[in-house]
This record gives sequence, structure tokens and C-alpha cells, in this order.
Amino acid sequence: MTDLMNISRSERVLTLEMNRPEKKNALTHAMYAAMADAIRDAQTDSKTGAVLICAAGDFFTAGNDLADFQSGMPSGKPPVIHFLEAIRDAEKPLFAAVNGPAVGIGLTMLLHCDLSFAAKSATFSAPFTKVGLVPEAASSLLLPQTVGLAMANDILLTGRTITADEALSCGLISRIYEDDTLLEETITAAQQICALAPNSVRHSKALIRAGREAVRDQMNMEMKLFMAQLQSEEFAESARAFMEKRPPRFG
Repeated sequence: MTDLMNISRSERVLTLEMNRPEKKNALTHAMYAAMADAIRDAQTDSKTGAVLICAAGDFFTAGNDLADFQSGMPSGKPPVIHFLEAIRDAEKPLFAAVNGPAVGIGLTMLLHCDLSFAAKSATFSAPFTKVGLVPEAASSLLLPQTVGLAMANDILLTGRTITADEALSCGLISRIYEDDTLLEETITAAQQICALAPNSVRHSKALIRAGREAVRDQMNMEMKLFMAQLQSEEFAESARAFMEKRPPRFG
């Protein structure tokens, strides 16, 4: 467990709050591990009907903490993989309350959430090509299926930032709320689902996600390329540019 994650319960809703607002909730190995363990444990916990991912402060997440990732991976399977597998395989409903910018994994994790709500001020971006990386979380498969090929190309290839209104119109998120009511509204929606017949909800989720067998293969292929790009000069230049507060020079 890490103090960078607040884990709490409201009735049958388990809330995982990323708690690193001073670093824009950039995700570390320890944070990934804590979320993965909590999501997996929730699947066999009769007291939990749904899991909610949210964030402290005014940033959902800036994505991976570059310094933490450059410091080296823990031995064994990387915690980020445990997290991605946990959200991919979760049988109980997953909610997200996006309270601000959602960058990289902040966007792609939503493709595995069953209901994603956002604040009016929220924005979304997957700037992988801007930092010499490639899509992850099976987003190269799921994003075109979710928002359409044209919009997926616009998001993944250009790396541009889209607004909450754009995210709602293309189907990336389900609802928009005022910033100060987002979390309350999301918890209420999660509690409403928890009050329904649990097996009916679980089976319905499984039926909705039927036909997504390719997700596992896509995620594995992406991760091989992602790890290779982490060792590339393109990513090294991106990291240098980030530290030096300048645009990266790829040419």
C-alpha cells in the first residue's frame, strides 16, 4: 500500500483516489500496484459492488511519472501491467470520475471503465507520439471501436487535447457534471448500480464486453512496442526535453 492512494468505502462503492495532486497525480509503480491489488480484491469481496477511480486536486492524472519509470522497473511483472490486467478483467462495474486533465493512461484506462463521468473542466489527451511512445491499454483497438476511426486517429496520431464536450459527443465518457458535484454524482450512480441484482449486473457487463477477446493480444503487442520505445532515443530525447522545459527535437 502507498500513501499516494486513498482507498475508502461508501456503502458498497470502493473508491480509489489518486492522491498526488502536487505532481498532477502522475502515476508511480507503487500507485499502480495499490490500485491493481484493490481492484482484484474487490472482485471476491461481497461487500463491494462497484469500484470508483478518482483523483485529489484538480488533475485526474498526468500519466506515468517519467522519473519513476526511468529509475527502473521492479522485478517481475511491472505494476502497470498488473493494473491494466485488473481493469481489463474486472467483473464488477468500474466507474471513473474525471475531475481535470486526463493524460495518457488517464484517457486509456477509461476504455476499460463501464461508466466514466467528467467535470466540465476535464480534458483528455493521449500524447504518445509527442513523447516517442505508442498507445497502451489496448487503446489502439478499443479507442477506434469506441469513438470511431477518424476521431481515434485524431486523438492517437496528433496527440491533441479534446474537451469534455468532445469526449461526450464521441462516446469516450457517459456524462458531464459541474466540477463541484462530479464526485458526489458519480458515487450516487455507483450506489444505484450496487443496489441492483449483482449477478444480473455482472452477467450484463460480461455480455456487453463479449467479442473483445482480441483485447488481451492487442495489449500484449502494445506493451512490447511500448517497452521498446522506452529504451529508444526518441523517448530519451522526450525525457531530456521535458526536464529542460523545451520541445523535443526528433529530426
